[in-house]
Amino acid sequence: MENITLIIILLFVIAFLWLLSKRFNFPFPIMLVLFGIVISLIPGLPTLKVSPDIIFFLFLPPLLYHAAWNTSWHDFRAAIRPISLAAIGLVLFTTIAVAIVAHYLIPSFGWPVAFLLGAIISPPDVVSATAVTKGLGLHPGLLTILEGESLINDASALIAYRYALAAITTAGFAWWQAGLNFVYVAAVGIAVGWGVAMIMRVIHEKFSCDAVVDVTLTFLTPYTSYLIAEHFHASGVLAVVTTGLYLSFRSNTLFSHQGRIMTDAIWEVVMFVLNGLIFILIGLQLRTVSEGLEDYSKGSLIAYGVTISLLVILIRFVWILPSMLWPDKVGKSIYGDRGYERKNLVIFGWSGMRGIVSMAAAMALPLSFAGSHIFPHRNLLIFLTFCVILTTLVLLGLTLPWLIRLMKLEPYSVVAQEYEVRTKIVANAINKIEEEYSLLPDEILNNIKSKYEVKYNRLQKTALPSNYFGQGKTLSSQVFNEYTQVQLNLLEVERSSVQQMHLSGSASESILKKIERELDVEEMRLRMEMYES
Repeated sequence: MENITLIIILLFVIAFLWLLSKRFNFPFPIMLVLFGIVISLIPGLPTLKVSPDIIFFLFLPPLLYHAAWNTSWHDFRAAIRPISLAAIGLVLFTTIAVAIVAHYLIPSFGWPVAFLLGAIISPPDVVSATAVTKGLGLHPGLLTILEGESLINDASALIAYRYALAAITTAGFAWWQAGLNFVYVAAVGIAVGWGVAMIMRVIHEKFSCDAVVDVTLTFLTPYTSYLIAEHFHASGVLAVVTTGLYLSFRSNTLFSHQGRIMTDAIWEVVMFVLNGLIFILIGLQLRTVSEGLEDYSKGSLIAYGVTISLLVILIRFVWILPSMLWPDKVGKSIYGDRGYERKNLVIFGWSGMRGIVSMAAAMALPLSFAGSHIFPHRNLLIFLTFCVILTTLVLLGLTLPWLIRLMKLEPYSVVAQEYEVRTKIVANAINKIEEEYSLLPDEILNNIKSKYEVKYNRLQKTALPSNYFGQGKTLSSQVFNEYTQVQLNLLEVERSSVQQMHLSGSASESILKKIERELDVEEMRLRMEMYES
């Protein structure tokens, strides 16, 4: 009970840290890592012991599913070549390079343990990359590669993690068997993920008609996919990713508007809690981890941590070096016209932040194996993983905006594309009104037309490039118009009226709650229509 109370208190602190990160525009993942260090230094806090199997199962499926859910299938498929090179080739390259250096750098570090370390710290984290790069105006093609890489590399890295772990815990393990089993693990994992996705699609389409049930099913789906795949000794990671990509692509037909709003909101909360919880757990265990490193001097630990961390950063730049040297024509054939530019490749190399997946994999290492054998170098593996996460997030994450300014990278704006999309949608609606609703009573017809004319007029005040419609025509620099702001102000008047009736008890509470929800949804819609400055 004491541990649960402590975790709840620390989650309150993390919520406050989130507010500070938003207030001062500081990347939240970096703040979480620093908070984990602070927790480990507070005297008197208990050491929380959690089963490694529970950690892996609790955190991995929802993290991967949420990442897959927020990945565009069309963008992912268009950038599949560079994503595959990074998510498979770079992960294996990093795993091998780290294993070689760790094996010769750290005494008694056998090859299986060295490869295990490489597999743990090889995948960059999608949550960290998204949080750090948000608002920096990076090209969408580059963001697609970064997000796609962070999604798929979890699968390839954790498969390597699984085999390295088997090499330590299983007698008679042979690498050639791992090579043969790799195809089985990947193929069956994808098949299971696709099968679960098909079943869930039928359930959502034919049986589920309630938003609460839809949200519940979205939480059960990744765990179901993961457990079934693991039951057949296949990749639960690939199963979850496959399920998430498939269902996300069809979410507009599977869920009602209420289900989508509720699902998005609740998943944001769950991801926030899981991200905070993993660093609370590592903070509460770091003291025990440090006590298990008494055989190493502080100088040696610092040397190991700095060497491995800098090696991980360097490997990423070594990987992109051929892309920097070959002709643009070859680069575009791999990265595509949208994603390839030498400056973007430098940003790609600088965006290799590690995060929660690596931390969960390290904490999921078993305490012992074969009944009584203590797992070799477990504390050192966790320590080195934390060092890599801390170094990559702080060093790379905090200096990325500076690097963008130094390279004079022109910020990419999606305003023009959003203008085209919104204009097309409004035009289709206006055409529909003229074709099918011209016989409506004049009062109704005029009101409907007025609504879409206002939307069209608002679009004309978008801050587009000066030559968007041709040379010599410059549009207003106003990003959002007064009409939207007036609507928001009037919503506050309505909300104030609801609040007064609530306080006085002059109206039914259920009616007031319903109207309040309508106002909340309307405000969310209006604010989403505004262009970011």
